[in-house]
Amino acid sequence: MGSKNRIAKDILPIILLGRKPDQWYVEPFCGGCNIIDKVTGNRMANDINSYLIACAEALSNGWLPDKNITQEMYEDIKNNIDKYEPRLVGYVGFQLSYGAMWFSSYRKDNIGKRNYSSEAYRHVLNQAKNLKGIKFSNLSYLELRIPNESIIYCDPPYKNTSEYKANIDQFDHDVFWAWCRSKSADGHQVYISEYNAPDDFECIWSKKISSNLTKNKQATEKLFRLKGDIALPSCDLFNI
Repeated sequence: MGSKNRIAKDILPIILLGRKPDQWYVEPFCGGCNIIDKVTGNRMANDINSYLIACAEALSNGWLPDKNITQEMYEDIKNNIDKYEPRLVGYVGFQLSYGAMWFSSYRKDNIGKRNYSSEAYRHVLNQAKNLKGIKFSNLSYLELRIPNESIIYCDPPYKNTSEYKANIDQFDHDVFWAWCRSKSADGHQVYISEYNAPDDFECIWSKKISSNLTKNKQATEKLFRLKGDIALPSCDLFNI
């Protein structure tokens, strides 16, 4: 239920501008699916975390988790992952963790007033119907086979911020930006969410939001594309 849910209404009109009928919309780093669940038509959602994909795919097929998951159950799942179904592990590991970071700590407030388990359940209950029809995959983004001339929206692990603990190897940002350049050269429309980008990419949208990923709890979300990419529709109206 992270920040991307808060900015979807801002960035989707830019990303989907000029989308052609039957053109595929692809997310190599779908995370909690809080952007792709607001897109219609042909959609692909990929993530390297197998538990996350197991959860999203199960939700798209009608599965729902228990409404009330206690801290004791959370800790047992965290410490005994192999005992539980991957879809439940994915749900608990993200939706019930502080900051939606993989099994960071059980979400709760200081006075015990909010029922985060119930809130998470209501969120996925509302979201599940919008996940139907998505083609899910659990691969490295480098292995992903993307239909010709797709719209690609990337929300990778941000540089110098917390990353999924489930990822053993540290994310190589230089390789990622090189991949974005190659996909653009192949004729895809490539958009990237990040705080910063290499000089050959341009920021076409930005907005300050609160964030658990930075020390001061506030950051400026930005949307980038490769400079001079004629395959992309003009976004000049969206520049800050």
